[in-house]
Amino acid sequence: MSVSNLSDRQQRAVDDLFRRIAPVADELGELFEARGHELALVGGSVRDVLLGRVGHDIDLTTDARPERVLEIVKDWADAVWTIGIDFGTVGVRKGGWQLEITTYRSESYDPASRKPEVSYGDTLEGDLRRRDFAVNAMAVRVPSHEFVDPFGGLPDLSAKVLRTPGAPEESFDDDPLRMLRAARFASQLGFSVDPKAVEAMTAMAGRIEIVSAERIREELDKLICGAHPREGLAMLVDTGLAAHVLPELPKLRLEIDEHHRHKDVYEHTLIVLEQAVGLETSGPDRVLRWAALLHDVGKPKTRRNEPGGRVSFHHHEVVGAQMAKKRLSELKFPKDVVADVSRLVELHLRFHGYGLGEWTDSAVRRYVRDAGHLLERLHKLTRADCTTRNKRKAAALSQTYDQLEDRISRLAEEEELAKIRPELDGNEIQEILGLAPGPVIGRAYKHMLDIRMDEGMIGKEAAKEALLKWAHAQGILP
Repeated sequence: MSVSNLSDRQQRAVDDLFRRIAPVADELGELFEARGHELALVGGSVRDVLLGRVGHDIDLTTDARPERVLEIVKDWADAVWTIGIDFGTVGVRKGGWQLEITTYRSESYDPASRKPEVSYGDTLEGDLRRRDFAVNAMAVRVPSHEFVDPFGGLPDLSAKVLRTPGAPEESFDDDPLRMLRAARFASQLGFSVDPKAVEAMTAMAGRIEIVSAERIREELDKLICGAHPREGLAMLVDTGLAAHVLPELPKLRLEIDEHHRHKDVYEHTLIVLEQAVGLETSGPDRVLRWAALLHDVGKPKTRRNEPGGRVSFHHHEVVGAQMAKKRLSELKFPKDVVADVSRLVELHLRFHGYGLGEWTDSAVRRYVRDAGHLLERLHKLTRADCTTRNKRKAAALSQTYDQLEDRISRLAEEEELAKIRPELDGNEIQEILGLAPGPVIGRAYKHMLDIRMDEGMIGKEAAKEALLKWAHAQGILP
């Protein structure tokens, strides 16, 4: 397919790319050509250019083997890295561009293996055939700038559809992770998935279990942080893939939420996620999004039928926090992400104890202290969790939370809530009690912190009297 098949807008995008990258791409293409090798921009780099999105990371492919690539670029590149060389990839930095040059290849899985076997190919068309979707199987040769699209990626791009270059069964059998990529691209790009691919995903969902947790996590995280996460998640559930990689999600489909206003807790969860996304202020917040997705996963385990036909989910936030921690840990998320998401799940109902605004200043202080650095995210999660269709009730909840935030702001100005400490520090407690550091001092510190939370600032002398009174009552002092 020649460049003339591009629309005027797409042609301008390609021309713009080469105006900016030509000094790099064309120089490199000429180096490879002079040594008898091919080089082409490929995959997501070409797709994104045609979608009008150009970054500074460029993927290229070549018939040269990795060792040969190293020979060609060693005196040209500003920096070279070989972390992916076992999979045929050499990383290169030139000026402000990051380039990944990968040898033509094909990947396949042994039925019992979690790692792809890499074999090298000899033609660009063969390399493109092994790629996940036709929209990622387009290339532009350098330095000639010839556009190559043997599998109809350009029409698919215009139709916003994801279709495998060959039979989807073969593609997904070669690399089962491509099934998750379909859902991820549906989330990131807002594309639909070809019905034949969906059918194959449904039939082959169990094949995903041979893929490592780390690779699954990467795809799920990109999906959650995409522009259309609902579409991607719905695809995982509808095809049965979620039952293998995120089983807590489809289980929510069986539960009716406590408001009896939504189809099920699964639908409620997707709405909460969408509303949380709408509250973001500076790009995707993975912690907030995962917390929104997992905030009600404890409901199936805590469901109880109550008199009068009511259904309760007592303590589902505590159970859900444990489940969220377990799932994210199994997916190999960083410890700080696991801790933050599970903490938000645990705290997401705390606001509902606020009622009509009768919380004491002490309760507000504890709310802030328990949330810690997650307070702003907790604000957003709590607001997103209101999905009632009763406009009067929704407005009342919003107004009540507005009042809580106002009180938090007022107290924060007066007392620096984020830095609340007992009025007596550890050294002062030791001196007053005449004790060395140890468990008793820890208990005393906690008691003084509770006083600080409950009563605010009472002054050093009153704090000392309170400490001595507690110590006598505990039998610590005679």
